[in-house]
Amino acid sequence: MPQPLAVFLDQHCIECHDADVKKGGLDLTALTFELKGKANLERWVQVHDKVRDGEMPPAKKPQPEQAEKGAFIAALKEPLIKADAADIAANGRVRSRRLTRTEYEHTLHDLLGIDIPLKILLPEDRASHGFETVADGQQLSHHQLAAYLDAADLALSEAFKRAVDGDESFQRYHTPQELAKSRRGNYRGPELREGKSITWPITLQFFGRTPTQVPQSGWYRITLREVEAINPGTDGAVWGTLRSGECESNAPMLYMIGLVEATSTPRDMVYEAWIQKGHQLEMKPNDGTLKRAPTGAKGGNVSFAGRDLAKQGFSGIAHRGIDMERIHPNADRFTVKKKLFGETGLEAVKTENVEKLVTRFATRAFRRPVTDEQAAPYREIARKSLTGGDSPTEALRAAYRAILCSPRFLTFIEAPGLLDDHAIASRLSYALWCSMPDFTLTKLANENKLHEPEVLAQQVERLLTDSKSKRFIHSFTDQWLKLNQIDFTTPDTRQFRDFDPAVQESMLQETRAYVTEMLRSDLNITHLVDSDFVFLNGRLARHYRADLELKPGEGLQKVALKPQDIRGGLVTQGAILKVTADGTSTSPVVRGVFINERILGNHIPPPPPGVPAIEPDIRGATSIRDQLDKHRNNESCASCHQTIDPPGFAHENYDPVGVWRTSYGQGNKGAKVNPTGTTPEGDAFTDLSSWKQIYTKRADQLARGFAQQFLTYSTGAPLRFSNVTTLNEITSKATGMRSLLREAVLSDIFRTK
Repeated sequence: MPQPLAVFLDQHCIECHDADVKKGGLDLTALTFELKGKANLERWVQVHDKVRDGEMPPAKKPQPEQAEKGAFIAALKEPLIKADAADIAANGRVRSRRLTRTEYEHTLHDLLGIDIPLKILLPEDRASHGFETVADGQQLSHHQLAAYLDAADLALSEAFKRAVDGDESFQRYHTPQELAKSRRGNYRGPELREGKSITWPITLQFFGRTPTQVPQSGWYRITLREVEAINPGTDGAVWGTLRSGECESNAPMLYMIGLVEATSTPRDMVYEAWIQKGHQLEMKPNDGTLKRAPTGAKGGNVSFAGRDLAKQGFSGIAHRGIDMERIHPNADRFTVKKKLFGETGLEAVKTENVEKLVTRFATRAFRRPVTDEQAAPYREIARKSLTGGDSPTEALRAAYRAILCSPRFLTFIEAPGLLDDHAIASRLSYALWCSMPDFTLTKLANENKLHEPEVLAQQVERLLTDSKSKRFIHSFTDQWLKLNQIDFTTPDTRQFRDFDPAVQESMLQETRAYVTEMLRSDLNITHLVDSDFVFLNGRLARHYRADLELKPGEGLQKVALKPQDIRGGLVTQGAILKVTADGTSTSPVVRGVFINERILGNHIPPPPPGVPAIEPDIRGATSIRDQLDKHRNNESCASCHQTIDPPGFAHENYDPVGVWRTSYGQGNKGAKVNPTGTTPEGDAFTDLSSWKQIYTKRADQLARGFAQQFLTYSTGAPLRFSNVTTLNEITSKATGMRSLLREAVLSDIFRTK
C-alpha cells in the first residue's frame, strides 16, 4: 500500500476498522492493496466513496483537513481506475446475459410476425440493480430452458398455422338487447332502456358483465357504439373501466382493456386487446367517488324493474351495442409467410431449398451472419426430418425450433473490448425497441458502418421516432420507476375510499405520457423534479383535487400548472407515490431510497444486520419523523440516513395514493406533517417547493443519475468505478433527456462489453 494511504488510514480509520472493532464488517488491517481481485477492488472503491462523500470518518469523530482528505482521495483514485479498467478490458463489464421475458416475446413477434402472449409462459425475471436486464441477476436453469422450449413450440405453431392454413376471422355486433339477456345464474348485466345498454355504479362483483364470449384466444378490436354519460360529474364525464375475464367467482381475475370516459355527447370508443377464449367483457362505472346504486334484488342478483336510476340521480354509462372483430396487429398472413419462407413464399418451399431457408432463418434469429459451421447442426436437423418422411414445411419447423432454443438466440454474443457492429445493433435495438434489429440496423452492421458516431446517432433518432419505442417507454418505466409493482399493494379501502381502478390506470398513463414528452421534446432533465405542466384526465384531476382546466372526453391532456400548484415533476406523480408506499402509510425511508437511487443517482447500501425496520403508526398519532430521529441516533445508521431521509421528508405531504395532506391519519386528524430537512450538502429546505428549487439547480447530478440508470438498463450491468469519467463527459454534453440518451449510446460505456 502506498505510504500516504497507510498514514491517512492509520490516523482516521483504523481505530474503528481493525481486527478487534471491525465496524461494518470492515477490517482494514487485513485488507491488502491487491487490486486484481474483484472483492478487494470493490472494498477499496467503497473506502474511496465513503471518504469522498464525507460519510467516513463519522461526523462525531475528528475530521481530516480538506487538503489531507483530497490528497488521500487522489492517491487512491488513480490505482483504482487503472485496476478497474484493466479488468473490464480483459473480462468485460457485462457478463453474458439472456433475453428477458419481455424481450423474448417481442423478438418472436418480430421474427415470426405473430402476436400471441408468450412471456406469461416464462419464469419471472429477477431484478438486479433495479433492472431485469442486468446479467448478474439472471439465471438459465433446466426449468427455464424447458419453458423457453414450450414458448418456442407455441410461437411456431401459431406462425405455421397462419402461414399454411390462413387467419381465422370473427366479427360480431352485440345489440343492447343481446347484452341485457338473462342467463343461467345471477343476473349482473346492464339495464336495457330506450334501446341503450346502461351500466350503473353497482358494487356487486362482476356487475357489468355481458354475453360477449370470444370463440378463440386472440387480439380483438372492440368498439363501444355511441357511448354516453348519464348524470356526468363535475368534470363533465362518468368514468368507468372496460375489462375482460370469465367473470365468475371460480375465476375472478379481470384484465384491464382501457378506461371509459363517457360524456354527454355520444361517441364511439375503440379499443384493442388480447382476450382469452371463453372470456367476456365487463364494462361499468368504476369511480370511487360516485354514489353507489342499490342492486334492486336479493341473493347476488341485479334488477332494474320498477325504478329509474337516472331520475334518482345515479350516474351511469350508456351505449348502443358492441362490435367485436378479430385482428392481427403485428403482421398479416402474407408477412408471416414471408418471415418463415422468404420472398418466394410457401408455394416455393421445396426439398432442395430447405437448407438455404434454415441458414436464412438462423441469420435473422442470431442477429448476425452465421458461418457454415454454425448453421450445420440446424441444416442437419432439417435433413433428418426430410429423410424421415416429413414435408419441407415440417422439416423447416423442426430446424427453426432448435434455432429458437440455441444460446445464440437466447443470449447476447459479445466479446470483451469494443463491440462489433452486429453487437452494437443488438444492444441498440434491445435498448430502444426491446427486440431484434430491423433490416436497416442489420444492413448498417453488415456494411460495418454502425460504429461510426454520426451513423449511430442517426439510428438513435430513428428508433426513438418509431412507434416501437413505446415498448421502451413501458419496459424502462416499469423497471426504472417500479411501475410494474403498482399492483403489489392495495390501498386500505377504509382510509382511501375514493381510490379506484380508473385512478390507478390513469396514474400509469400519466407517468408514461410524461416520460414520453420528456423524450420527444428533449426536455431538461430537471423536469424529473419539477415542471410547469402535468398530464391529467378528469378523473385523476379530481383525485389530486387539482383545479385545472380540462376538456371532457379528451382523455389524458397536457395542462399548464398555476404558480401555487403542488404538482409538477415526475416525483410528485401518483404512480411513483403509490409504489413507494404500502397501501396504509408512507415512509420517508422508502421514498427517500427510491428518489436517491432512481432520480438523484446516489447508491444506498442495504441496512446493517440487526437494525430493526421503522414501523409507521398507521393511526397517525405519532409522526414517523419522531421514530426516525431515534433510529438516526444509531451511529451505524446516521451516515446513510443523512442522505436517505431528506427527499423522503420533502414528499411526506403526499399520502399513499398521492393525495396532498397536512397531517397523518384518516381525515388529516393526526400528527402534523413536517416536510423540512437538510440535504447531505447542507442546503436547508422548508417544504417540497424549496426542496425542488435546490435540485432544479443541480441538472448535472440529475443528468448523471438518469444516464447511469439508462446505461445499466441498456447494457445489462451497473457502471463501474472507472466509468465515472466517461459518465461525466456524457452529462457535460447534454442535459435534455433525449440528448442524454443519445450521448449515452455514443459513449464507450455503451459500445463496450
